Amino acid sequence: MYTFESRIRYSETDSEGKLTMASLINYFQDCSNFHSEDLGLGLEYLRERHLAWVLSAWQIVVERYPGLCEKVTVGTQPYDMKGFLGYRNFAMWDEKGEFVARANSLWSLLDIHTGRPEMITEDMLKGYRLGEKLEMDYGPRKIAVPPGGEEKEPVTVKIHHLDTNHHVNNQQFINIAMDYLPEDFVTGQIRAEYKRQAFLDDVLVPSVTAGEGMVIVVLGDGGNRPYATVEFTRK
Repeated sequence: MYTFESRIRYSETDSEGKLTMASLINYFQDCSNFHSEDLGLGLEYLRERHLAWVLSAWQIVVERYPGLCEKVTVGTQPYDMKGFLGYRNFAMWDEKGEFVARANSLWSLLDIHTGRPEMITEDMLKGYRLGEKLEMDYGPRKIAVPPGGEEKEPVTVKIHHLDTNHHVNNQQFINIAMDYLPEDFVTGQIRAEYKRQAFLDDVLVPSVTAGEGMVIVVLGDGGNRPYATVEFTRK
């Protein structure tokens, strides 16, 4: 497993001095980027071939949120690659080697000009050494959305929502969805399903459904086409 060490920064914490979910996701994203760059399979490699890895689904399980200045280790491991799909685990451990959080993710390799899936290259198949699938309780990729969601005020995509692929970053979708959680809601698990990309000036219409210990937020186009669906389970 590819790993790097870090320390929880003040800028990564909430009002209680604990790591935020947004910062945890950023750690995981950074880890996969570091991994790819160190293998020579990073942004430049992808740009030269007009390719991009686009996240299709997240499952993130949090054991606890580490506090300010805690030392942590962040790791990632691809465990399967087939066709245009890549499966990758993530984890964060504390100084005792105990899990802070772990995650599963599914990625699609796309042509940035056509938006169509592209087969994983031979370089990628050779470079990414597949490892053992991380031990965790894997949930289904598809999120069942009950009827009767409450529609909220639309959100217009701004420049700060975008990443190097010029679309809304997966973490930004989750950040937007988290605005609709109750104030006392502590997230123990997130599942996110990404349906399509959103770009600058697109309008996201949130629909929120709250159940026992769970909140589901659909970020759609105001019709029947969701961009992303995020399910939050209370810790």
